[in-house]
Amino acid sequence: MITAEALGFEPIAISAESTVVAEFVPDPAVQDGYQSEADLERAFIALLQEQAYDYLPLHSEAQLVANLRVQLEALNKVTFTDSEWQQFFTQQIASANEGIVEKTAKIQTDHVQVLKRDDGTFKNIYLLDKTHIHNNRLQVINQYEVPAAATGADGVPSGGGAHASRYDVTILVNGLPLVHVELKRRGVDIREAFNQINRYARDSFWADSGLFDYVQLFVISNGTLTKYYSNTVRDQHLSEASGKRNRRKTSNSFEFTSCWADASNKPIPGLVGFTKTFFAKHTLLNILTRYCVFDSDRKLLVMRPYQIAATEQILRRIETATNARRLGTTAAGGYVWHTTGSGKTLTSFKTAQLATKLPTVDKVLFVVDRKDLDYQTMREYERFEKGAANSNTSTRVLKRQLEDPNARIIITTIQKLARFIGQNPKHVIYSGHVVIIFDECHRSQFGDMHTAITKAFRSYHLFGFTGTPIFAVNAGGSGTPGLRTTEQAFGDRLHTYTIVDAIRDANVLPFRIDYINTIKASDAIADVQVPAIDTEKALLDPERISQVVAYVREHFDQKTKRNSTYTLAGKRVSGFNSLFATASIEAAKRYYNAFTHREDELPPDQRLKVGLIYSYAANEAEPDGLLGEEEFETHGLDRSSRDFLEDAIQDYNDMFGTSFDTTADRFGNYYKDLSLRLKNREIDIVTVVNMFLTGFDATTLNTLWVDKNLRAHGLIQAFSRTNRILNSVKTYGNIVSFRNLEDETNEALALFGNPDAKGVVLLKPYGEYYDEYAEKVTELLDGFPAGELVVGENNQKRFIALFGTILRLRNILTAFDDFAGNEILTARQLQDYQSLYLDLYADFRKVIDADKETINDDVVFELELIKQVEVNVDYILMLVRQYLEKRGESGDVEVRATIARAVDSSPTLRNKKDLIEAFVDSLTVDADVEGEWQAFVTARRTEDLDRIITEEALRPDETREFVRRAFRDGAIPTAGTAITRILPPVSRFAKVNNHSMKKQTVLEKLGAFFSRYFGLS
Repeated sequence: MITAEALGFEPIAISAESTVVAEFVPDPAVQDGYQSEADLERAFIALLQEQAYDYLPLHSEAQLVANLRVQLEALNKVTFTDSEWQQFFTQQIASANEGIVEKTAKIQTDHVQVLKRDDGTFKNIYLLDKTHIHNNRLQVINQYEVPAAATGADGVPSGGGAHASRYDVTILVNGLPLVHVELKRRGVDIREAFNQINRYARDSFWADSGLFDYVQLFVISNGTLTKYYSNTVRDQHLSEASGKRNRRKTSNSFEFTSCWADASNKPIPGLVGFTKTFFAKHTLLNILTRYCVFDSDRKLLVMRPYQIAATEQILRRIETATNARRLGTTAAGGYVWHTTGSGKTLTSFKTAQLATKLPTVDKVLFVVDRKDLDYQTMREYERFEKGAANSNTSTRVLKRQLEDPNARIIITTIQKLARFIGQNPKHVIYSGHVVIIFDECHRSQFGDMHTAITKAFRSYHLFGFTGTPIFAVNAGGSGTPGLRTTEQAFGDRLHTYTIVDAIRDANVLPFRIDYINTIKASDAIADVQVPAIDTEKALLDPERISQVVAYVREHFDQKTKRNSTYTLAGKRVSGFNSLFATASIEAAKRYYNAFTHREDELPPDQRLKVGLIYSYAANEAEPDGLLGEEEFETHGLDRSSRDFLEDAIQDYNDMFGTSFDTTADRFGNYYKDLSLRLKNREIDIVTVVNMFLTGFDATTLNTLWVDKNLRAHGLIQAFSRTNRILNSVKTYGNIVSFRNLEDETNEALALFGNPDAKGVVLLKPYGEYYDEYAEKVTELLDGFPAGELVVGENNQKRFIALFGTILRLRNILTAFDDFAGNEILTARQLQDYQSLYLDLYADFRKVIDADKETINDDVVFELELIKQVEVNVDYILMLVRQYLEKRGESGDVEVRATIARAVDSSPTLRNKKDLIEAFVDSLTVDADVEGEWQAFVTARRTEDLDRIITEEALRPDETREFVRRAFRDGAIPTAGTAITRILPPVSRFAKVNNHSMKKQTVLEKLGAFFSRYFGLS
């Protein structure tokens, strides 16, 4: 009998349920009546019940715990005795020593707990069944109540939360609250639901037994727009908002919430569609049990729909190709086109991890084409799961790993794999069932090494991930004739997620491109502007290079927002950093010289920390738009270029106290160190040829200065270094091109997005933003004159929304040269409005803390954007000097008022106002302002710290060392033993053990102390 598979047909259906629906068609029925929040909640629960969720009228802690016992007994087919349950609940489920991180670990990596039975035997108790997901029972509850803690006769609060809370809707999985949903009525900003969850997290999720710390996923919706995110985003946002900085924070704000979509990337924003798809039982359980990654930094990453769809397409192809006996052909593989910056490494990791669990698969090889990508991928895989993958430093190590049955996932370079094949022509691994995944599967894998791999292995699947596929139109004419396109090399395209999709979903940022075409090349061709110059020799004219560098220096602060500050890894940093892409090693050398020439003669605030990196590449520029591959082969450089690089690396060593050079190992370590300093915002600009322009991710990069020809694949790759999401201050990637790449940009966007991509991917013209800004400022000045109070709740909400819009528009406009001098608002007006904005924020915070929420339903503050336009201590001290010069003369009162306004307009200086005023009052006319400020702050800081030590009976020496380290590191450590060492001893036998309460009180006081003095000296 001839089967369909034998004829080469693909099955039209498979038995496994897809997590992401192939195509979502919304219900055509239109509801046009007003819908209150209560109506929205009832409709949502009714939809869940239609999908076989059990509704439970459960509103208290006692009911929640009783139901949990029943559900775990049913799942595990066991009956707890009361003593067994008490021991299991208090020790394994609701331990007082465990918080969000430990409970997340239980769900994600340790979901089987051991019960010691009354008879001394042991039994495994599953919190989740991850193998047979439909054995898990889903229930829905709403309006769960947490009372405020009651204060006993001894003055100690017990039970309940900081404030009474009542939650909207929670999904219980086997009795544990794993998904929480917060709803707002239609028309309310969805970010208020995000803020509401933060308030609950601060006030009550931890209360009583702390079961709501088990929540893995949060869903927020206003009926019209619905998004989801992991508990890590919530926890980190809360930590930052409360000043408890965590040095390992990454995604920590609303920007990292995600939309749901179908497999064709069509968003499903409405709550009804979201409920029918995301909350479908198999989808939700798959996300919870298969498509979350609890990484080695103890953060929970939840995959996006396009990542899940691609992963399942690959797993499905492995299974169908295996069953149809197509191994060793392109029909057994395929490629995934996911745009640069969309999280391909996480997708490939989860794909590799799940593929190793398929019973027929022996090994998964993850192949990269450069040593630096090998290092980066290994770091990422190690972050996703410690020890999950194996990298190798030599072909000998690779051979040992291929022979080790316990090494299931192996990361290697294509060069090492090709050498292994050449040295081991008859190795047993070639007959094993192997999944080979190529990262960035462009032309470097299309040649002899690709052929060697496919000839050697017999039972393989070949999959590729790329952000920029090679199509026939951009394939070029060189290379193996049958391997010129991605499809020829890897097979069918299995899933697509373009740059247009990613920008629409706010998973990457759009680009803003400046073409600087007024810098002339030389006197000999003085009438020819940059776009018309077509010879590299003319472009290397010293006068032109000096003009380009002058332009970069003049606009560096503006483009990289150097005067803005934000929190990165627990520290406040200034602005972003950048790459300068050059056309050749010779150009890189000349630009580096121009940037560093007489650098130490510049004022400190104008100096740039400049780096340089390049290495040997057979072709620095490729005719088909690919960027030449730079290996770590400095020995291939000519003597002059290697000596120059050696000197530049010595400059770097002098700057950072390192000891790198151009020898093989040390150059590789230089690359790693430089990449980390770029990611940590420790260097301002790095001059490159091709390195860092592909495969390198640093969220702090926001600007690419370009003086090289780019097109197609290479152009999108290079531009995409700048468009990773970081925070609300970084709203786009800046491209400043000193060559006319407009046609090449439009063609690349049409190729890798769609013909209409330009309108989505590129920022709108200056005029469109400015017209909206001018309209909003006029509305502000007419409706809320500067210096006047805003009276009435509705007017306050209008002002907050309007000024927030102006702040967002200013954040974009400040990168345009035309905006300077056209701000409309004077500096004083801006300060007055900022002061009012911050006053309202403080008032609303008081309302929230008092647990009165009637005023907060639609109020969202843009504090991160306020911080980037705030004044700093240096500016205040400059005003103080002006005040001393005018003291007793006309104008001194105005200067003093200017100081007060400046402080009031700054979110970081407002809590220091009394310090600043006391300092000004203490000065004499001939005072050394800077010196006396340092002495004043030091004395006050010592005085305040001594008071805290006395009030809380802390260990003096240990506390001072604790604080010294905190100011050095830029954060108060809230976890670990450091805080414990400064606390006074507490008797273990005391009637009431207040150790945790004491710790919290001390952390709050030290946090306020840190906030008050950090950055002042």
